[in-house]
Amino acid sequence: MEQRPLGRTGMSVSQLCLGAMMFGAVGNPDHDEGVRIVHRALDAGVTLIDTADVYSGGESEQVVGKALAGGRRDGVVLATKVGLPFGQDPNQRGTSRRWITEAVEGSLRRLGTDWIDLYQLHRLDPDTDVDEALGALSDLVHAGKIRAFGASTVPASEIVEAQWTAERRGRERFRTEQPPYSILTRAIETDVLPTAQRHGMGVLSYSPLAGGWLSGKYRKGQEVSGPGSVGRAQRFPGVYDAANPANAAKLDAADALGSLADEAGLSLVQLAIAFVVRHPAVTSAIVGPRTMDHLDSYLAADGVELPDDVLDRIDAIVPPGHTVNVGDNMWTTPALTPAARRR
Repeated sequence: MEQRPLGRTGMSVSQLCLGAMMFGAVGNPDHDEGVRIVHRALDAGVTLIDTADVYSGGESEQVVGKALAGGRRDGVVLATKVGLPFGQDPNQRGTSRRWITEAVEGSLRRLGTDWIDLYQLHRLDPDTDVDEALGALSDLVHAGKIRAFGASTVPASEIVEAQWTAERRGRERFRTEQPPYSILTRAIETDVLPTAQRHGMGVLSYSPLAGGWLSGKYRKGQEVSGPGSVGRAQRFPGVYDAANPANAAKLDAADALGSLADEAGLSLVQLAIAFVVRHPAVTSAIVGPRTMDHLDSYLAADGVELPDDVLDRIDAIVPPGHTVNVGDNMWTTPALTPAARRR
């Protein structure tokens, strides 16, 4: 599998990243199968694993830790995240120094490792000065507990602000960004991806199958049903409601893309993943299997190269920079809330 530089971290990672969100109660509760999925991915050449403290309440990190025990840790670039609510305690969330320094110890313990290669803020915390978060993360780098850090789903303007803050305050800087990106979710092509390139950041894009819409099972004439995992159903209620006009537009696009994949002799999964990793700003596409069959279908995309005529036809179905349903961009600016707009 192709290995690519992870921005300017000095680390190289595989163009496919194993996402571990489906390990644990909200996805696949069988820890042994989770371990087998990790081992299968590593044997196929995957060298990057991404998880988070909140996935199944820490269970995902435990499964990854079990899988890497016994000598497989050194060959892996291990990434996890902090920031989303970990419990009911209001201080067990966000990006304060207090919570970051506490949360990293829990992740290290669950992962069974002495260091984390990439520690990411799951979201920027509007209630915390970015300099406080950068300071806490920089201290973790200097202490050797993490090697580098990044963030997820950050607008371009805030990426730039964080880079400037790091330069002016003498902090380590965000080295990676983890945004949603798929053929149906292309808004980041306008500003986030160019901004990441200008600042030498690695990009680990998530949801290349657009939450399952590009899995191949959503075609016209077939019933549109909800996701197979409990976790997706809980996090995204109504996202597969066929009566929603935005979902109808996604179904139209997914059906057209499915026909294009058929003509190209590919599965829609292969087409979708190959499209994401083709973008020059993307380091690695995160694939999150719940089962071994899911993983095998994702691995089948490795090495697929899309010719220009196929890319042109994709652009005709979903134009560059366009997201079919803006809610899939996964972030909204506080400036558009009623409280910010109305006098």
